Amino acid sequence: MPDNSTATTGKTSVDFWFDPLCPWAWMTSRWMLEVEKVRDVEVRWHVMSLSVLNEDRLDELPEEYRELLKTGWGPVRVVVAAQQKHGDDIVGPLYTALGTRFHNQGEGATREAIVAALQDVGLPAELVDFADSDVYDTELRASHKEGIDKVGQDVGTPVIAVPGADGEQIAFFGPVVTPAPKGEDAAKLWDGTLLVASIPGFYEIKRTRTQGPIFD
Repeated sequence: MPDNSTATTGKTSVDFWFDPLCPWAWMTSRWMLEVEKVRDVEVRWHVMSLSVLNEDRLDELPEEYRELLKTGWGPVRVVVAAQQKHGDDIVGPLYTALGTRFHNQGEGATREAIVAALQDVGLPAELVDFADSDVYDTELRASHKEGIDKVGQDVGTPVIAVPGADGEQIAFFGPVVTPAPKGEDAAKLWDGTLLVASIPGFYEIKRTRTQGPIFD
């Protein structure tokens, strides 16, 4: 990933690491698209993987979640393969296509949904074969490591990194929010998140979730 903190458009680059499988990362990503409309930022999309994050502690996890993590390898491998073969600019559109089918349309992370998402963005359907291939796992793990190293192992997806006032990156997990705020609410959440995340020594604000992701 380039070191420049400003996109070619002159907007501030915001780096966003996601796993297509995660509904909460999906909610945050839709909020981030709203932020692009109301603040002078441009998102650069990168993959991370819950399957990689949890591979060394599978014995500690419930069986249902372990099965989910097995499923998680496929979509993220396909995104990396598409990036390697068709460039960085395809990552955001493909994520949107996958997430819309997985989450909004309730199709789940099936092979059929992945094929349809690939077709939605004009990519060859045969890219789905990379779901069962480790040929680009080195690149997948490198992207995952770049994101997770900014925030530590005790988080999940998404990870966001943005240049701070002093030029140093501010990085954080989340925010976890539902539904995805729009308009001025999106702007206020962005401004507030950056404000608290920029405070040295600040680590966490949290409360119990009382509802699941609301896809709209």
